Amino acid sequence: MKKLLIVVLMVAIALTGAFGQKVYELKLAHADSTDPTVSRKEAQCRVFASLVNSRSGGQIKVTVFGAGSLGAEREYVEGIINGTVEAGIASGVLTNFFPAAAITDIPYLFPSSKVAWDVLDGPFGDKMRALFLQQTGMRALGFAEVGFRHFTNSVRPIKTPADLKGLKVRVMETPLYVNMLKAVGANPTPIAWTETYTALQTGVVDGQENPIGSILSGKLFEVQKYTTLDGHVYGVDWFVINEKFYKSLPAELQYIVLDSAQISSTVSRGIMNYLNADGLQTLIKAGVQVYSPTEAEMDMFRKAMQPPVIDYLKTKVDPKLIEELLAAVDKAVATQKAKEGIK
Repeated sequence: MKKLLIVVLMVAIALTGAFGQKVYELKLAHADSTDPTVSRKEAQCRVFASLVNSRSGGQIKVTVFGAGSLGAEREYVEGIINGTVEAGIASGVLTNFFPAAAITDIPYLFPSSKVAWDVLDGPFGDKMRALFLQQTGMRALGFAEVGFRHFTNSVRPIKTPADLKGLKVRVMETPLYVNMLKAVGANPTPIAWTETYTALQTGVVDGQENPIGSILSGKLFEVQKYTTLDGHVYGVDWFVINEKFYKSLPAELQYIVLDSAQISSTVSRGIMNYLNADGLQTLIKAGVQVYSPTEAEMDMFRKAMQPPVIDYLKTKVDPKLIEELLAAVDKAVATQKAKEGIK
C-alpha cells in the first residue's frame, strides 16, 4: 500500500509544476538537420520552444525532436493526428491528408516571398487553416517557407520554356510536377531524393528542380552545370498541432502557443531567405552558371506551365478555392504597389 501511495505521489509531482500548476508536455517534431545554421526547421523549433517555455512560466514544456527522430514527415503527422505527437513542421506530405494544400504549388503563383506571406497571413490563409482543421482534425498555427524551386541541368542554359524540351528532369513523385513539365515537352522522371545525385551523375536524368538549400545540401552542384532562378513553385511549411491537445490548454496558454508559433514561422522565413541568398553565392563560386529570366521570359514560363496544373488541381480541389487564391495573390500585389505609389 505504501509503495502504491509513493507511485501516485510521484505521478502527481510529475504532472504539476510550481504552485501545483499542471505541466503540459509538447513534443515538437521535424525531419531536417538539427544544426540551426543550416536547418530552418530546427531554428524555428528552437525559437518556438524558447518562447513557449519561458512565456508559459514552465507550464508548457516543449521538447524538440529533429532529424526524423520521431519518424519521417508522414509518420509524425500521423502521430499528431493520433495524439502520440503534439506538434510538428511539415510541407509536401500534408497533401496526403489535406489535398487543398497543393494549390499553393501552382507554378509561378507568387511573384515574391512577401506576396506569399501577405496571402498566407491574411484572410485566405485563415480560410485554409479553418478548412484544414475541419478536414483533418489538426490545427495549423502558422506558415513558414520552404523556398522557391529552381531548375538545374547539365545540358544547356534554360532561358525559356522551349529550352526544357526533351530534357529528362527528376521530379518528386506527384502528378502536379509531372503535368507542369509535360506541358513544355520535357520528360519528367520521378526519382527518390536519395537517388537523385547518382541519377544526375550517371545521366539517367539531365536535370532536376529544387530550392537552393536542397541543391546545396544534396551537393547537386557537383553534377549540374546550369541553374535557372525561375522560382517556379513556392513551398510552404505548415506548423501543425493536435487539436485535442491545443484545446486542453487554458486560453492564456493557447494564445502563447499560437503567438509563439507565428513568431517562429516568421523567423524561419527570414532564415530561409538568408540561406538561399548565401547559397546562391556558393553555387556561383562552385562554377555553376546561374541565369535569372527576364520579366518577358517569366511570363512565357507562367503561360506555358500554370494552366495545365490549374486544370489538374481543379479535378482534385474545389475550383472556387483556387480562384480565391489567384484573386488573393492579385490583391496582395495591387495593395503592395498602391502603398508605394507604383502603377
